Amino acid sequence: MTDARALKNLTVEEARARILDGAARLGVETVPLTESLNRVLAASVVADRHQPPFDASAMDGWAIRRADYAPDKAFAVAGESAAGKAFTRVVQANEAVRIFTGAPIPAGADLVVIQEEAVRDGDTVRLEAGADPKSNTRPAGGDFRAGDVLLEAGAFIDPWRLCLVASVGLAQVPVARRPRVAILATGDELVPPGDAPRPDQIFESGSFALAALIDAWGGEAFRLTAAADDAEAIAEAVRPVEADLIVTVGGASVGDHDLVKPALRTLGLELSVETVAVRPGKPTWSGRLADGRRVLGLPGNPASAMVCAELFLRPLLAALAGGDAEVRLLPARLAAPLPAGGPREHWMRAALSVDPEGRTVASVFPDQDSSLVGVFARADALVRRRAGAPAASANGVIEVLPLRRG
Repeated sequence: MTDARALKNLTVEEARARILDGAARLGVETVPLTESLNRVLAASVVADRHQPPFDASAMDGWAIRRADYAPDKAFAVAGESAAGKAFTRVVQANEAVRIFTGAPIPAGADLVVIQEEAVRDGDTVRLEAGADPKSNTRPAGGDFRAGDVLLEAGAFIDPWRLCLVASVGLAQVPVARRPRVAILATGDELVPPGDAPRPDQIFESGSFALAALIDAWGGEAFRLTAAADDAEAIAEAVRPVEADLIVTVGGASVGDHDLVKPALRTLGLELSVETVAVRPGKPTWSGRLADGRRVLGLPGNPASAMVCAELFLRPLLAALAGGDAEVRLLPARLAAPLPAGGPREHWMRAALSVDPEGRTVASVFPDQDSSLVGVFARADALVRRRAGAPAASANGVIEVLPLRRG
């Protein structure tokens, strides 16, 4: 039996390693291209043709043979090449073809003189592009070539990668199955938005934010509701749920009203993490039920829950989809000094900017109370302060975790 003390006050890295232990891709399915956004590729994307598939014009202008060019020389207009409507014959000596951006370069031509350097007069065009004009052409395969691996299996499909997948002509995309995530927020003090709260109640917001994050991170979120805020009702809400992961919000601190773990112990809960030496988010915990379903317990304060979702939930979802579970931090400079850190690692909400020298600057919000959702709404990064960190001066280099804000 695991010593309970070994599950408490874990570092963020220790807790994350235990939460990710054994997490692997759940399965593979093929979906239409239009449904592949925010999914994880299950197979590499390989080009089967060049892009562009032909030499193309980079500008609107006139396509000619470079060997024929001379400053202020007139050419006979031979026709036109437009996108999707190529000029079909070989360009002859002293001929010019009107061409548009993206259109195929006619056979025989290897130079495009831009339209600003041309004057047309009926069936002739006079070109003046200087002594050594730029070619203004895009070679076949200039973006990618047939056989190139464009995206590896495990890549997360964001809008930019979706464009790349579409550019190779894939209408059906092999992706990892979405992890199904059930979210249960507990607490008699909570009422859903739209209800009328009593003076001693607040609106429940954490589960809505988490559901949105889960969907954006490639999961499939749905919310649970317990019939009452007691252990039996919580267990009954979770018992029949078909989910790969159950995320609880609240009910995880020390006190008579913290019911989630006792409730789930009736379903065979075995803990792997009981508390984490992190601020905010010390009550974060993790484990598995007897039937193998994973459980991640997040703090009740929405801001704390979202910080810990970035640190633990996001990498777990990535691992369950066969993607990249690494949490990558970037360097930034402090806009203002910070005092020495406390005994727990601290993730502080901050706003990023760029100074005149092009360096990323983090402005840490002065009030880091874990209950402040308004501060989180203005933040676009988390600043990491390691446990026991010394005081940091303005312009000092620190680690930041950028938040995706659109």
